[in-house]
Amino acid sequence: MGSTFNGLQKASVNCRTLLDIDNDGQTHTRHLESGSVDMRSQGQSFAFLVLFLFLFSGCTYLEEEVVEEVEVIEEVQSLVKGCTDPEATNHDPEAEEDDGTCEYEEPEPVLGCTDPDAENYNESATQDDGSCWYKETVPCNGMVDLCHRTYDQVTFPETHNSFSTHEDNIFYPASNHRTGFQAQWDAGMRAFMLDTHYLTTTDQSASAVRFCHGDSDRGFSPCTYGAVDPWEWLNKLKSGMNGEDRDIVTLLIENHVDGGHLKDLFDDVGLSDWMYVHELNAEWPTLIDLINMDKRLIVFWEQSSDSAHPYFHDFLTFGWTTNYAEESTESMDCDPLRGDSNQVVFHMNNWLKNQAGLSDPTRSAEANDVGFMVDRAIECIEQHGKRPTFIAVDWWEDGDVVEAARRVNLLEHQSSS
Repeated sequence: MGSTFNGLQKASVNCRTLLDIDNDGQTHTRHLESGSVDMRSQGQSFAFLVLFLFLFSGCTYLEEEVVEEVEVIEEVQSLVKGCTDPEATNHDPEAEEDDGTCEYEEPEPVLGCTDPDAENYNESATQDDGSCWYKETVPCNGMVDLCHRTYDQVTFPETHNSFSTHEDNIFYPASNHRTGFQAQWDAGMRAFMLDTHYLTTTDQSASAVRFCHGDSDRGFSPCTYGAVDPWEWLNKLKSGMNGEDRDIVTLLIENHVDGGHLKDLFDDVGLSDWMYVHELNAEWPTLIDLINMDKRLIVFWEQSSDSAHPYFHDFLTFGWTTNYAEESTESMDCDPLRGDSNQVVFHMNNWLKNQAGLSDPTRSAEANDVGFMVDRAIECIEQHGKRPTFIAVDWWEDGDVVEAARRVNLLEHQSSS
């Protein structure tokens, strides 16, 4: 019986090895070799043979089950994995199963203001570009609407020969106004035309600089007609600017002194830090930009450009002017007289002269009439596509150039430049 049991063991073991699965997943059927089931030496009985056949039939069942399982494994292993989305940049048309590796192009951002509370909100913008701006509630140069206009799109009231006044002890025929700086400032004047000369022809030092008007080529100083201390006058301006820190101020200087001496004057008074430097042909900043930069003083001079003094902008390079000292209001027009008419900054000179060629106070009310100045400004807008930057007058006390400038600023017009 023991030998019979051993034979059964060997038959059973060899039966289990009838099927074998290689590492590569292939199924192989092994045949019983002679001697695999040893029944000779033991004289096995018929019953053992039946039992062996029973075991062999069990192996046939096992073979079918394993083969089916292997086929499933082969089918799973044969799926090509990859990105199956046709919209993806790495789409694999051969992929049968998505493996989560799909990649997509980032859309080009639409730049703009993304804040719905901003005045320039762009609902199409997907990325904020820092351009948002918000309506000011505090006026700039007297009007909230001016804050976000560029400097050249604002009209400023201006006095011609601002220092040449009776109050400053300069009298007619050398004077151009009755009242001095403080009255002009309090009325709303924010642009001033000044002339600088040396007090005498012999002393051309920095301390001899004065505000006075006249021709330096006659062999004597024009300050003979009267002179104003520029330190005193500019200190009044500084005081006014300290009190009105939301106003932009412009000076146009007919300069006849050394540029270094003029800069020393501004340094001494403490105005230099407020002086804005503009790049030729660049867009002018808005008033609120100038205020936020604390560069609230813009200075032009009638002198060739000097790279050593970029804060003194040569007016005939950075701007232009209409004719001045006309004989009648009918002859006043908007044609350029001097400067570069391609520039966006310009003076609308608006005063009359008498037969002697002097400023005419007897007809200043006519020239300074609000309606007349506004109508003339409209003509300039129609001719040049922009507002005049300055309306310059003599005898400002007659008429109201400040009101005229305010009305021009209210006109619905945007620069075409």
